[in-house]
Amino acid sequence: MGKQAQIRASASEPPATRARRPDRSHPVARDPRREAGFTLIEILVVVVIVGVLALALVLSVAANGERQLERAAERFSALLTHACEQAELGGRELGVLLGADGYAFLRLDGDAWQVLADGGELRSRQWPGGLQLDLAREGRPLRLAAPGEDAVPQLVCFSSGELTPFALELALGDAGARYRIEAGEDGQLVTRRVERAP
Repeated sequence: MGKQAQIRASASEPPATRARRPDRSHPVARDPRREAGFTLIEILVVVVIVGVLALALVLSVAANGERQLERAAERFSALLTHACEQAELGGRELGVLLGADGYAFLRLDGDAWQVLADGGELRSRQWPGGLQLDLAREGRPLRLAAPGEDAVPQLVCFSSGELTPFALELALGDAGARYRIEAGEDGQLVTRRVERAP
């Protein structure tokens, strides 16, 4: 269809139809603001998504710290119970030397305490990183052993089935709770969760 035919066809169309049809001979004018970037709604949606993901991450890390703390308290309590059973069955005193970085089980050989080095259940253990602990006996704080220090154990499982009374509190970072492990005069261990004071 030639140019003249187009002119004749457009002349025969009513004026209202001609006005609605786009003129293709000129480039379409566009609003430069529409192509410049993101809209406010798009930016707000991205900010909300990032905020939700950050909150989920923070809650996950906090819950992981509480689980680590709970596992450390339960493991120590179970190992101490096992050590006391072994002391009673074997007829020899076993001790626990607590330090800021971990704890070790010792056996009384004559007049000296020797670290159990057989690699069994009562091998030396490390606390989780960042763990804070407070050890007390009869309300008085006990000093924790320095790394590599040969010292007398703070806790002793006697061959008679008794255990040194103590209270050990464990805390980890910003976890909202502490765990308290206590042994009374009867040698029974109690592990419980304690909320931090505000």
